[in-house]
Amino acid sequence: MNRETARAYRAILREELVPAMGCTEPIAVAFAAAKARQVLGTMPEKILIRCSANIIKNVKGVTVPNTGGLKGIDTAAIAGIVSDRADANLEVLAGLTEEDIAEIRRLKERGFCVQELAEGIEGLYIEAWVWSGNKNARVIVEHTHTGISLIERDGAPFFDARGTRTKGISTDRREYSLLNVKDILEFARTTELDEIGYLLRQQIELNTAIAEEGLSGEYGVSVGKNLLKYGGNDVRVRARARAAAGSDARMGGCALPVVINSGSGNQGLTVSLPVIEYAATLGCDQEKLVRALIISNLVSLEQKEYIGKLSAYCGAVSAAVGSAAAIAWLKGGSYEQIAATITNAIATADGILCDGAKSSCAAKIATALEAAIMAHEIGMEEGKKFSDGEGLVGADVEATIRNIGQVGSVGMRATDLEIIKVMLKE
Repeated sequence: MNRETARAYRAILREELVPAMGCTEPIAVAFAAAKARQVLGTMPEKILIRCSANIIKNVKGVTVPNTGGLKGIDTAAIAGIVSDRADANLEVLAGLTEEDIAEIRRLKERGFCVQELAEGIEGLYIEAWVWSGNKNARVIVEHTHTGISLIERDGAPFFDARGTRTKGISTDRREYSLLNVKDILEFARTTELDEIGYLLRQQIELNTAIAEEGLSGEYGVSVGKNLLKYGGNDVRVRARARAAAGSDARMGGCALPVVINSGSGNQGLTVSLPVIEYAATLGCDQEKLVRALIISNLVSLEQKEYIGKLSAYCGAVSAAVGSAAAIAWLKGGSYEQIAATITNAIATADGILCDGAKSSCAAKIATALEAAIMAHEIGMEEGKKFSDGEGLVGADVEATIRNIGQVGSVGMRATDLEIIKVMLKE
């Protein structure tokens, strides 16, 4: 493969595979608030948070980590202010103490944080305003969970990156347009791991730890535990159970960090934990596992490039597709077999909706993985795939990925609005 593509793929992995604590949308709110306090230079007297409906959808039902079980945008924003650790990015709430939690509760009761809907703005958008006396600061985060596009102090901008986003690409980086299945497989097979291997090893370590926590603790409705209890000990069940258990813990407020994919911890768990489980069962060494995780992460990211980071299309599906592709590769699958796996998986579970971050995400992960593993078995073991023209299936795997991207990003906008309307009803 050419050097430009290889360099782009390494850059994508470095940008995407970062640790995050808790559900990434409330953490992004906390980050924006903490950054606004940092710019202001003192503890503010009040804060205004304006968010897109997509952010509200993904914050409403999830526990904010390290806050004693509290939920809500105001909780996330106040926790970010109290933490005052903007430089920690998506681990901004690590280290909150019992005294901090008491302060968060006190400020919530006082009405310290005002929330507003940023009407007419789609996708990922968070605006944090803080005031102290006659001083104020404003920070806008958009497109990515730590993507600061504007910083103002006392009405004067000293950082403004608005308008730099490249049309048709989900971030301001053109590298993502180079993603395709054939090159991803070649990159995973041939790339030197010196520069990026640590990213995947960290994903293995952190995501395995939270899966273990989900299986040993009590979080949500314990989807992962119940899969093992009633589904048996087959690798197909274990792979789903471990990913679901990690989500059980994350959505339940567990403070352990995970390595994310496309800005999502649940997607990071779904692209990694099933692959780790299959690799262990197959007796693969760590290098082969790391190369398989390159495939699962990049295949998922290629789909999300067309779908967008926040959509009514459930990200667990695209992540499960990535996992199935990597599992097929671990079993020696050819390009044709892996492409068939991806096509079958997209065609099978493309109707799962995203109705916000909450405990049932674990069940959606388990369901998406069940479909993806079945799709892998049909494509890999039986050598069969759904044909061009059957629903959203295109002439080849790339056309199928583009088709689902169009439906997820454009066709499901109205669906997303209706979901948000229902969720925001008092």
